Amino acid sequence: MTSIVTVTRGPSPLILSMPHPGTGLPPEVEAALNERGRLVEDTDWHMREVYAFAERFQPTIVEAKLSRFVIDLNRDPSGVSLYPGQATTELVPMTTFDGAPIWITPPDAAEIERRRAAYFAPYHEALAAEIDRVKAAHGYAVLWDCHSIKSVIPRLFPGTLPTLNLGTNSGQSCAAAIEAAAAAAMAAQPLTHVVNGRFKGGWITRHYGRPDAHVHALQMEKALSAYLATEAPPWTFDAAIAAPLQSALSAIIAATLDAAAQHERSRS
Repeated sequence: MTSIVTVTRGPSPLILSMPHPGTGLPPEVEAALNERGRLVEDTDWHMREVYAFAERFQPTIVEAKLSRFVIDLNRDPSGVSLYPGQATTELVPMTTFDGAPIWITPPDAAEIERRRAAYFAPYHEALAAEIDRVKAAHGYAVLWDCHSIKSVIPRLFPGTLPTLNLGTNSGQSCAAAIEAAAAAAMAAQPLTHVVNGRFKGGWITRHYGRPDAHVHALQMEKALSAYLATEAPPWTFDAAIAAPLQSALSAIIAATLDAAAQHERSRS
């Protein structure tokens, strides 16, 4: 069976969380999906390739290997919506982002709980352990949650999504100085951008971001159009298209890490 999570440890304060690049489907889940569901189209495609530049920061990378259609690692495990009153997908999605059904046999409450224990828990145990390890080594940790999504999804948002969408749970998941530095670096890039717009940070950002406890979490949602040849199968990574995005992300992460180090020094 496809593994659930891989961890690549690095010596820096930076942790890259990648909860949605996986395409793996356990046999019992694949058998319950319809033809549309087996396409796993709502994947955060090519996260490792997009963040290849981040080797310069020597990060720890926690990467999910299973599809979000198995269970969504960035949703509240209690089932509470992260965006009340707005369209979204569930802990176990019932549809694509576009609203298309994905199941022949939708999972019931018992099956969702089984998946939470079997597939959700291992990823978060690994991520929590790495946050603890990094914090013990440096006194703080910077958690950067890596995401991507199609730039046009009328069910979720009007018009075209900005290329860069920085989320800090409206300033609650990291120190104000760190958000300000990341936002300023983002604004200096030649890409459309927003801070705490449609995507303010999912459960990972909200759950682990505890600036008073020296854990600063930021989510970056990126438009797939910024690095794919086209936002459709076969979801081909295009290095030339991706280059401006990677340059921008590198500058934003560098500013974030510098601000975090300065902020934590000022507290000691």
